[in-house]
Amino acid sequence: MSARELAPGVFMVQGLSELGSPANQNFISNAGFVITPEGVVVIDALGSPELARRLLAEIQKRTSLPVKWVILTHYHADHIYGLQVLKEAGAQILAHERAREYLNSESAASRLVASRQTLKPWIDEHTRLVSADRWIQGPQTLTLGGIDIQVHPVGPSHTAEDLVIYVPSRKVLFAGDLVFRNRIPFVGQADSRRWVLALDRLLAFDAQVIVPGHGPETRDAQQDITLTRDYLRYIRETMGKAAADMVPFEEAYRQTDWRRFENLPLFKSANRMNAYNTYLLMEQESK
Repeated sequence: MSARELAPGVFMVQGLSELGSPANQNFISNAGFVITPEGVVVIDALGSPELARRLLAEIQKRTSLPVKWVILTHYHADHIYGLQVLKEAGAQILAHERAREYLNSESAASRLVASRQTLKPWIDEHTRLVSADRWIQGPQTLTLGGIDIQVHPVGPSHTAEDLVIYVPSRKVLFAGDLVFRNRIPFVGQADSRRWVLALDRLLAFDAQVIVPGHGPETRDAQQDITLTRDYLRYIRETMGKAAADMVPFEEAYRQTDWRRFENLPLFKSANRMNAYNTYLLMEQESK
């Protein structure tokens, strides 16, 4: 892990375009941090306690100031399993209040149980789900050391609790999993219609750099969010037509031309499930 500086005092670490595994310690998502004169703001906590320790080490190479806040873009496992380390280091955790439902759900608990099996020793019986100290409802501007940190809810889209974090003085936007670069997005139970609309909202920020949840940063937002947006639109169009025509999913999937996307990392792992979930969503939308 090596942090790179995107603007004065603003850094990111970039996860791998892989599935989480013991070999990569679940390092499959990005995180960032902003160094201010009064402390550090971290965006997302990475996918295991060990990764959070490595992130702290990267921060400590650059400042002796403490981590004051951790702001979560959303509560998916690859972004939160490092939280306990940052919490123990004295940080206050901020997240959107709609994450409470997921945090206290059977889905979150079962995911942790499964991760303890598939990601050991990096996720084990000592790894726990950590609640936010401060739940955010609407847009807020937080200030630390004279630097404004804008927090904007943009969900439900990728998740119900999506936040984007903008540092206006540095013109850097942390977009979380609204943006995937150089890999197939993970759609899951997303509201893909609103996700597409949320992507359009990102272009309204005066950002020179956008940090996605996965993949390298972009300095050409209009071009580089195109992959995520076009992919979502394509699966909505193809699966929506199949659902409306009452074509069974298996047949619809076989008949769909996936050539534009099939050479992207994680296509084989994610695309079929993305298409199936979207097929179900489009059935509901058409009712």
